[in-house]
Amino acid sequence: MELIKTSANYKNGKFQNISFTSVLTEGYSMTVIMWDFLFKKFPRQKPTDIIPSIKTDLLKLPSDSNVLVWFGHSSYFMQVGGKRFLIDPVFSGNAAPIPGNNKSFNGTDIYTAADMPEIDCLLITHDHYDHLDYETVIALKDKIKTVICGLGVGSHFEHWGFDKNVIIEKDWNEHVTLDKGFTIHTAPARHFSGRGFTR
Repeated sequence: MELIKTSANYKNGKFQNISFTSVLTEGYSMTVIMWDFLFKKFPRQKPTDIIPSIKTDLLKLPSDSNVLVWFGHSSYFMQVGGKRFLIDPVFSGNAAPIPGNNKSFNGTDIYTAADMPEIDCLLITHDHYDHLDYETVIALKDKIKTVICGLGVGSHFEHWGFDKNVIIEKDWNEHVTLDKGFTIHTAPARHFSGRGFTR
């Protein structure tokens, strides 16, 4: 918390987007959104068929091959220059605190944590449930060498029993230099963080 308080982006008790970003679309209220979510039917919200996908055997990849695998939404596996990166993995099939509330589409759930090799660097962009999945992270815990995340997000990993020495938290417009000439740059986004009712 002390590190968060020193950030120029932290004002009035929370992080602020650099450009003003409204939480709700103009003309909407949280009551209207909840009513629509619970009672209104919208067409074409889910695919009518299985999403076609190809499963790559990540455990058998040669260490010198450069590969990018997209798992859906913001989840990726990258192997570059012999280093393995995993970004925002969600393999539990549910991207919400309530089971069955935000399920993966049929055909997009072909990977599990068991399919992942040892991960040099886990990158977490922010702590929404569709980016930071508790079940996935716990299943991967013994395979992860380093976690890089935004300020405040590391507290989740500490709470879940990760060693503090493997967690690197950074503010916007900072960088982390890894070995073998890799540098991770942290960039701002017009979004928000938070789990449950806490932002």
